[in-house]
Amino acid sequence: MRLMRELILASTSRYRKQLLERLGLPFDVVAPRVEEIALPGEAPHEFAARLAAEKAGSVAAPEAIVIGSDQVPSVDGKILRKPGSHDAALRQLAACRGRMVAFDTAVVILDKRDGRRWQTADRTDVHFAELAPDALDAYLRREQPYDCAGGFKAEGLGIALFSRIRSDDPTALIGLPLIWVARTLREAGLDPLRTAGVDLKNSL
Repeated sequence: MRLMRELILASTSRYRKQLLERLGLPFDVVAPRVEEIALPGEAPHEFAARLAAEKAGSVAAPEAIVIGSDQVPSVDGKILRKPGSHDAALRQLAACRGRMVAFDTAVVILDKRDGRRWQTADRTDVHFAELAPDALDAYLRREQPYDCAGGFKAEGLGIALFSRIRSDDPTALIGLPLIWVARTLREAGLDPLRTAGVDLKNSL
């Protein structure tokens, strides 16, 4: 019997962990040794791509398949980071009212055994509604999303902050584009559907 390859998520994000759990594949979580600071003049999508690659590369597991991912929100090219506090989050959300915030999400999957590498870049455009400051304050006190890029949880009440979203993969906004990840893991030899006991050939 062929043993399943080891899968590692190089991330400290509980949201990415929860997303990857949807695929039903066993995996371990390893905190990446990466300093998350943008380089001078680095564009948001470049920043996200570099961090995703560095996170995947930082894991010392020569036989594993490793997933590294990062998300960088920005307004007019200005990078927004995790607010970390209520006041910082309130200022950030207030600055986003009535504006479009771009979320660049990058993923790198590395096969440490043979050096194969897959990467993708996903952009989600989120248009924020014009909401009063007290509404923003009430939202933050309810969900306290201070560890989230952009200062909100799209999978929770944060959806009420938006007027519309443009995206090819709704899971990308949460932190990990599962459509691409599932397809790529199949190519890498880890098929979520077969692992769950579903044989695509016999189901057609």
